[in-house]
Amino acid sequence: MSHRDVDRHAASSAAYVHIPFCSAICPYCDFAVVAGADRLAGRYIEAVIAEIEASDRWRPLDSVYFGGGTPSHLDPALLGKVLDALRRHHGISETAEVSLEANPEDFGRSQADRLLAAGFNRVSFGAQSFDDDVLARLGRRHTGADIEASIANARGAGFDNVSIDLIFGAPVESNRSWAESLRRGLGTGPDHVSCYALTVEPGTPLHRQVRVGAEAAPDPDTQADRYELADRVLGEAGLGRYEVSNWSRPGHECRYNLTVWAQGQYEAYGNGAHRFRDGVRGHNVRRLDAYIERMESGSRPVAGSEDVGGWDGEIDRLFVGLRRSAGVAPGPGVEALLGTAGGNLLLRERIIEVTDGRLVVSRPLLTDEVHRQVLDLEPPDGWVETQKPDNL
Repeated sequence: MSHRDVDRHAASSAAYVHIPFCSAICPYCDFAVVAGADRLAGRYIEAVIAEIEASDRWRPLDSVYFGGGTPSHLDPALLGKVLDALRRHHGISETAEVSLEANPEDFGRSQADRLLAAGFNRVSFGAQSFDDDVLARLGRRHTGADIEASIANARGAGFDNVSIDLIFGAPVESNRSWAESLRRGLGTGPDHVSCYALTVEPGTPLHRQVRVGAEAAPDPDTQADRYELADRVLGEAGLGRYEVSNWSRPGHECRYNLTVWAQGQYEAYGNGAHRFRDGVRGHNVRRLDAYIERMESGSRPVAGSEDVGGWDGEIDRLFVGLRRSAGVAPGPGVEALLGTAGGNLLLRERIIEVTDGRLVVSRPLLTDEVHRQVLDLEPPDGWVETQKPDNL
């Protein structure tokens, strides 16, 4: 993917819709999700539609992403009502990518047919692993065979853009198990693969299990080895890494994510959803009941917001843009980083490089270290706080 193609997403318009409902909550999950609350699905969808209709009208959307939670857990007719509301209020371009997350256990052929008819054209499966023992330990309710069947259902219905998510570093996972998950994952013919290290988030059941010694914490060195194996195996299969944790076949990069990483603008609807428009980043209340109550009473669901302009905007450009393999274009933040002792050390250690005039992270496993250096940067002398960096 060319640098120009990556950067053009800064001018894209996108929308995220949060669907918090799940059949069960995984022990490692810290997202705004609920289980056993399906009775609220109808009210929640009406609340989301009300939020859409109350938002400022915008230009047609280039991408729409339904995340969660488990969007595929709901009746496709409910999800279609949300798409219809987005289409009426903002418009959705004819070539837009309209994506939803799905779990293999609830993605039969009928579900696939109805979702495609509702207007979705991309599906991202939360596969996580093809090893049934690892899946059970992760609290997943599907098997490796279920993943293969669900992808076949998506293809049979006509989805021509299919992604799978994989998690590496679970306590019962072995090197052989991870290699087999990669092999079986590629055997399903995905257009896009995301690979994430298992993390222990505070407040989750997994965190409590690790704290009392009932579960072993993931080993960073082991996770690094498995990440490098994934990068090699996926690359050899023709999927190029375009972001720290994401690989795709040419032309199948996730457009919504590209918009976020290019510092483009995106709306967001639902509990816990985050948006970025006109230099302001905001987020909604996290609790499902609080979100529904606010919308039904005519109140705004926003829980907080912050201006991301001036120097903060330039730091944000580096922070999100350096996740991409294409890195970021020159700018005052790049100059500031390369002018620090920490930045020079990163250069000497070849953790970052300047390639074709762009700053890139050449060792993606150390992206967090680069981010720490970026967050500590101070504006250069003479910086005008109203200055807007040109990231196109």
